Amino acid sequence: MKRFTKIYPLADADKPASPLKYVNLSGKPFSTINPANYQFWELLNQVVQEEPAESLDPTRLGFYQSVGIQKDKPFAPDERMKKILTEAAAVGDATARAIAFHTRDEAAYYYPNSAWQTLFLGGYLFQTEPGVLNLDAYDFFYFMAIGVSPAMGEKMVGRGSQYAWAARDAKGQPLDGGKNYRLRLPPNIPIKEFWSVILYSNQTRSMIQTDQQFPSVGSQTKGLVVNQDGSVDLYFGPTTPTGMEKNWVQTVPGKGWNVILRLYSPLEPWFNKTWRPGEIEPQP
Repeated sequence: MKRFTKIYPLADADKPASPLKYVNLSGKPFSTINPANYQFWELLNQVVQEEPAESLDPTRLGFYQSVGIQKDKPFAPDERMKKILTEAAAVGDATARAIAFHTRDEAAYYYPNSAWQTLFLGGYLFQTEPGVLNLDAYDFFYFMAIGVSPAMGEKMVGRGSQYAWAARDAKGQPLDGGKNYRLRLPPNIPIKEFWSVILYSNQTRSMIQTDQQFPSVGSQTKGLVVNQDGSVDLYFGPTTPTGMEKNWVQTVPGKGWNVILRLYSPLEPWFNKTWRPGEIEPQP
C-alpha cells in the first residue's frame, strides 16, 4: 500500500513539458490538514490565481470576489477584514464538523439504529433532486475527502467501489482511542476484488498516526485470521489482542477516530442489504 504524489512541472511556452515525477511518500510524514484560520483564505486565493478562471463557476467566483479574492488582483484585506475572515474560517470548520459527526438526516444511514453512514447522500453529485444540491451532504463529503467519481457513489455491481463510514460504536458513543473494540464482518463479504478497513483521525481527517505504518486491515492483509464460518473479526484499540495481531489496528488514547469500510467491485448483497457489516462493539 503506497502513497504517491504527482509533481506537476511548470509549463514553458518555448520548451517541451518535462515528464511528471512521482514521489513515493510511504512512511514519510506530510500534512494534509485543511487550515481553519486565516491561512484558509490565503490558500483559496492561491487556487484562484493559479487555476484557469473557467474551472470555477461564476457564482463561486462571485462569492470569492465579495471577500477580496479575484484573479490577477492582489488579495490584501485590512486588519478588520482579516479578523472577520479568521472567525469565518473557524465557524465554517466547526459547522462542517457538526454536519459530519452529528448529522440528524436519517437518510444518511445505511440501516436503522446503525452507525454506518453513506459518504454519498444524493449520489456522487450530492443532489436531493436533479439540479438541487444537498448542501449538508456536499459539505460532509468535501470536509472529509477530496475527489469523487461515479464509480464511487453509484450502483455498479461488480465494478467500482462502495464506502461505509462510522464514527460511533454500537451504543452510539464516539469512538475512543483509549478503548478496545471489535467489528465483525459476516461471511460472504460481497466483493469481487477486495475489501479494506482504514482508521482516520477526527481532527485531521487523515489516517491516524500510530506505531503501525498503515492503520488498516483488509482481505489483502497477509496472515489475516478468518473464522470457520467465513466471518472476520477486526479489533481496534491501544492494546494488541492475543493471537489476532493481523486483525488489529492500533489507536491512540486521548484521540478520537473514525473508520471507512471499502468494498472494491461490490456485489448485489451489498446493494440490496442482505449483507451488512456488524456494529463496532466496545470490548472489556
